[in-house]
Amino acid sequence: MASPERMKSIAWGRELSNLKMEPRRIMSRNQILAVGLCLLAQPFNLPSYAQEDMSRAAWKARPYPPLPDDVARKQVVIWSDGTRMAGDVYLPKNVTADAKLPAIVFVHGTGGVKKMPWSIKLAVESARRGYAFLNFDYRGWGESDSRLMMLEEMPEPDAEGNVAVKTRAIRWQMDFGDQVTDIRNAIGFIAGEPNVNFERIGVFGTSYGGGLATWIAAKDPRVKCAVAQVPGMGGQRGLPYYQHAYTLMARQARGDVEPVPFKTGAPGGTMAAYKHMRYNPSKNAVYDVFQAVEKIKTPLMIIDAGKEELMDITQQGGRVAQIVEENGSPFEYHVIENMTHYGIYGEHQDTILKMELNWFDKYLKTSND
Repeated sequence: MASPERMKSIAWGRELSNLKMEPRRIMSRNQILAVGLCLLAQPFNLPSYAQEDMSRAAWKARPYPPLPDDVARKQVVIWSDGTRMAGDVYLPKNVTADAKLPAIVFVHGTGGVKKMPWSIKLAVESARRGYAFLNFDYRGWGESDSRLMMLEEMPEPDAEGNVAVKTRAIRWQMDFGDQVTDIRNAIGFIAGEPNVNFERIGVFGTSYGGGLATWIAAKDPRVKCAVAQVPGMGGQRGLPYYQHAYTLMARQARGDVEPVPFKTGAPGGTMAAYKHMRYNPSKNAVYDVFQAVEKIKTPLMIIDAGKEELMDITQQGGRVAQIVEENGSPFEYHVIENMTHYGIYGEHQDTILKMELNWFDKYLKTSND
């Protein structure tokens, strides 16, 4: 158990010991249904972008908001497993050619893309604090190219290995395994930037991107610091979840159902407004943040919403905080009592961002920065 002094450092507004977290256990089908119905009953407001035109062309055509005079932005291409991802690198405008800055890679949640004003604000404020900040779109999201599914048998390649075949773009998939690959390649990209110190890279994730950032922080030695805000960590997955996921995997592998969810897999309940998104349990079954953080050594800050409307924080960020506390890694866990999930992108953003950047400063900057 943490000392009183340590407990004060890991909780703001609520002590970790008061979260009443129980040991991990397998939930019954009825318990899972009850949790789902509880979430459906929660009132909340989806951001307006969830119901806008989410096509690639629409995002490419959307203008950026104006940048302040002291921040520079350049558009970049990041290669991830043979597919181009669209990214933006933000830097202080007065950075010298020989400067080596710490860097932050931002990891989006459901439907998040690099042109959203709140993520640009994160980028701008980070650059003003002396960071290189990479904001990017996953493969198949926003402006990035998509992975492709062949709709017919592949013909023989020509002498250069090229083929012409009818394909379908795989768009807006919530595919944690592929997105972990995207994040790792984004880290690789920013590590190669001339103004970046590749030994001082942090990851910053929001919503289910907070879970991805936590997983990466536990697994990738290049990451030296991490922040996860209002994170979806995967929750408690019991036997019914895995039975469904692996049954679906077998049916997809045999072609009995769509190999990739296009017509199926749309979010329901409180997330139904994200009608363009698709979720594939068979791809995400092997992704386990709780197992990953059992051996995490990377400093981690978790910010939870006291009025979280999408999930039970004791089984998400709170549970990860408990595991990290037990293994003794550097961390802070804050619950903002009067904040909702989406409030972190609005009225609470300025206050929370100061805390988060102070955390990055502590572990990514030196006395000379």
